Amino acid sequence: MKKMTKSILKNSCLAGAALGAMVGAAQAEEFNLDALIEAAKAEPGITIYASTGKIKKAAAAFTELYGIEATGTKVKGAAQIELVVREAQARNIVGDVVISSDAGAALAQLLPSGIVASWTPPDMAGDIRDDSKDPLVVWRDPSMWTYNNEDGGACPVSNIWELTGEEWARRVTMEDPLNKPSFIDWFNQMEMHGDDKMAAAYEAYFGKALVTSGQSATKTWVQMIAANAPLLTDSSSGAAEAIGTRGQDKPFFGLVASAKYRDVSPEGLAMAPCEGIQPSMGFAKPGYGLISDGTDSPNAAKLFLHYMMTAEGVMPMTSDGKLSGNGAVPANPKDISNAAAHVDNLTPHIAATGMDDFDLRQDWQDFWRIHYKR
Repeated sequence: MKKMTKSILKNSCLAGAALGAMVGAAQAEEFNLDALIEAAKAEPGITIYASTGKIKKAAAAFTELYGIEATGTKVKGAAQIELVVREAQARNIVGDVVISSDAGAALAQLLPSGIVASWTPPDMAGDIRDDSKDPLVVWRDPSMWTYNNEDGGACPVSNIWELTGEEWARRVTMEDPLNKPSFIDWFNQMEMHGDDKMAAAYEAYFGKALVTSGQSATKTWVQMIAANAPLLTDSSSGAAEAIGTRGQDKPFFGLVASAKYRDVSPEGLAMAPCEGIQPSMGFAKPGYGLISDGTDSPNAAKLFLHYMMTAEGVMPMTSDGKLSGNGAVPANPKDISNAAAHVDNLTPHIAATGMDDFDLRQDWQDFWRIHYKR
């Protein structure tokens, strides 16, 4: 399937290029923001799909700024991908802009088929990292190793291999990888791009080199953590509550989306990111900004993505812990998780191997099913 997917990508370059031309994606063209604004105002209003409800605030602010009607609609993960595909098949485009949180599916299904295209604002390209330009990363959404800090102490875990031991049996929590593709993709990204760090972390903790019969260090960790009876939740809110609820003698430890730190308060949850944990503090999944083929408002769609790459546009998301794909956008002081300070300690998502993530999802899911105990 992997070879077939890559073949589809190669053979669909012309379709992607055609859509790129339609939305003015050629970066060599001279960019004129004023001209884009005027062209956008002459088009119908737009609808934006995103996995966060905060997209409604961003769309309303865009409308107020430019006078262009924009409607933000929350549609999560797989449901979003299916909706976009069905609209394309029916040639009835409702979602003009898609900010996809399902990186693997976007890279393997939407972009190769020409259903959507990426566009990076030329006037901002110098502040956007190369690995965030194609496709355009509007934001990165961190999930960080988190502990209960009600007692005011430091993080009790310094190495993720500790979580495979008896002390943390039945006390680690995270969203169910079988229901959360970003966790499965994280496993694969770690194996492909950070397995040497996983092996080094094993040696640092156990005092000896990891020896397996050809199995990667990442796969060994996944096997051991699954067998240590973690508490799996249907949302990051559930994991946050398990960790941060006050009054626990032996609180949980686990992965929590940075957005859930909004519930931290003297009367609410007590939790903090586990700084310094090896080999990383978690991962950051991308939100890809994509423009639908067949939209009646290609310029308005481009203008919305341009707006989302500004501090003002992405503010509803950065205040909730997400990180702008534009390096010139400063950290949001309202973010309680302080995720921006930890970005270099999070496993990044590398789009170049995103199709491998998608193609290997079933293998990783089967591997988790085999080893998971509760």
